[in-house]
Amino acid sequence: ILDNGLTVLSIPFDSPGIISYYTIVRTGSRNEVEKGLSGFAHFFEHMMFRGTEKYSQEAYNNVLKSIGADSNASTSDDWTIYYMTIPASALGKAVEIESDRFQNLKYDEPSFQKEARAVLGEYNKSASSPFLKLYEALQDKAFTAHTYKHTTIGFLADIKDMPNQYAYSKVFFDRWYRPENCTIIVAGDVKHSELVNIAKQHYGGWKRGSAHVEITAEPPQTERRTAKLTWPVPTLNTLLLGYHIPATDARNPDTAALDALAQAVFGETSELHQQLVLKEQKAVMLMAESEPKRDPGLFTILARARSAEDLAIVRKRIAEALETAAKTPIDEARLSDIKSHLRYEFATTLTTPSNVARVVGLTISVAGRAEAINELYDAYERLTPADLRRVAAKYFVPSNETEITLESEVKK
Repeated sequence: ILDNGLTVLSIPFDSPGIISYYTIVRTGSRNEVEKGLSGFAHFFEHMMFRGTEKYSQEAYNNVLKSIGADSNASTSDDWTIYYMTIPASALGKAVEIESDRFQNLKYDEPSFQKEARAVLGEYNKSASSPFLKLYEALQDKAFTAHTYKHTTIGFLADIKDMPNQYAYSKVFFDRWYRPENCTIIVAGDVKHSELVNIAKQHYGGWKRGSAHVEITAEPPQTERRTAKLTWPVPTLNTLLLGYHIPATDARNPDTAALDALAQAVFGETSELHQQLVLKEQKAVMLMAESEPKRDPGLFTILARARSAEDLAIVRKRIAEALETAAKTPIDEARLSDIKSHLRYEFATTLTTPSNVARVVGLTISVAGRAEAINELYDAYERLTPADLRRVAAKYFVPSNETEITLESEVKK
């Protein structure tokens, strides 16, 4: 950790001559606290490629081409990441150009407005699929106070107004793009001492920030919430359920238990999935996720069926499966298999320096520390059938449920 608060982390990995360079900004749509100003975390994923006084957008791209970089960026509710995979010999140049844009990003109002309109275009493209509307509705219904109420890309009204918010964009960047809110991760053929020395040279003058904002906590949900959506062209009938769960914390046994429960009840080897998707073919999709979140989030269940009649059957069977999970302990052997699946599925992703850096970076984004990876897998090993039954009974209750359904306006 440098004097200005920037964390610099290296992960030696067997990839001779290759490294992945990640910059993790612990800021996502959850940090968009001002009303009418959602979408700026994702917006800066775009703007960070606009250039600086030293490296214009064209010059920056030319450097990436010259070193053969595979680079991109992405945003979520809790983080924004910028990444490139490059030759290990290009580490010094990568640190130079990345430190420059994080400290000296430069753009005028016309370029800001152009990029803001591009974000609206991206929204419209995403809106051509019903999934954006489903998750917009779920988050809007399930959350009343917390900034998880809007999706990562933001409320449509805010995106339309974004070209008018040039001055605020400067406030957002100054507030969150600060060293104490960022982590540099380099995985692959890297020497830690060399990385630290180069980072001190180029990032050492980056000033700490001083802004502080309060993110409103979400009050407990006390009654079931629903919304019915329609789609103007033919599409599959879809059900999306959300249940409030705690923030991801490996030290909270509920986190590991909910992950295991998603596999036990809805995974591809689960009885429900085998029956509804493979044998009866009532559903063409059935999946559940306990997505890692920095603040209390949602356990989601997504199902798609060919007809409204099939979807009604799927909905009933999901409810029955959750009720069974809350009353009947899972078989010990089945739980052992799920633990193995969670462990080895994770291990099989660690095949490239980029994947390794991403996993560690996203863990830091949510938990604040890389050690949470080991803590979570230790927690998986401690799970008992009683743990899964307990969390099912605790969270999958009607008063904690938000249900979104979507069907086509075009009737057969």
